Amino acid sequence: MEAPGDDGEAVARSSELTTAEVSDAALVARCRAGDDDAWRELVERFSRYVYAIAIQAFRLPEHDAEDVFQEVFARVYERLDTLRADDAIRPWIAQLTRRVCIDRLRSGGREQPAEEDLLEIADEDVLTQLEEAFDVHEALAGLPEHCQEILDRFFARDESYRAIGDALELPAGTIASRISRCLVKLKDVYEGRNEPGAASSEQVT
Repeated sequence: MEAPGDDGEAVARSSELTTAEVSDAALVARCRAGDDDAWRELVERFSRYVYAIAIQAFRLPEHDAEDVFQEVFARVYERLDTLRADDAIRPWIAQLTRRVCIDRLRSGGREQPAEEDLLEIADEDVLTQLEEAFDVHEALAGLPEHCQEILDRFFARDESYRAIGDALELPAGTIASRISRCLVKLKDVYEGRNEPGAASSEQVT
C-alpha cells in the first residue's frame, strides 16, 4: 500500500472535491467479494483520514505515521470479516487507527504509561474536527457535479464571482444564488448522513 505524500491536513483543507462513485457500504461489500480495485479505492478513500488522526490528533512524526498507515490497512485487510455492519467502516477504521497510534506511542517510550494516560494524549477536539471535516467532504461528494465545482471554486480556491462566472460560462450575477442553492443541498446531504442511527459503531478488540 502506498502512503499519500502529505501530512494528513488535506482532510480539512483539500481543494479537490471528488465524486464518491459508491457508498462506503457498497465498497466494503466489493472488498469482501475479493475485488482488488475496491481494496485500492478503500485505501485511497481513507488514507488521508488515517494520516490525519496519527499526525494531527496523536502528533506522531511522519515516519511513525507511515508505519501506522501500513499497520492500519494491514489490519483492515486481515480483519474485515469481523466488521458487523458494512456502513460502519469509517468509525471502525478510526478505532483501529487510534489503537495502532497508542501501540506506537507505547513502544516508543522508555516507560510504559497506563492506557488511559495514552488516550488522553490524543487531542479530542482535533479528532472531532477531523470527523466533521470528513463528513463534509463526503457530503460534498454526494452533490451534483456542478455544485461540487462551484462550491470548490468559491470556498476552497477563493475565486471571485466574476472568475467563477468566466470559468463556468455563467453570468456573474447568478453565482451567489447558485452557491446558496448548492449550500442548501449540502446541508440536506450532511444532515441526512448524520441522523441518529445513520451509522453504527464497531468495537475494536
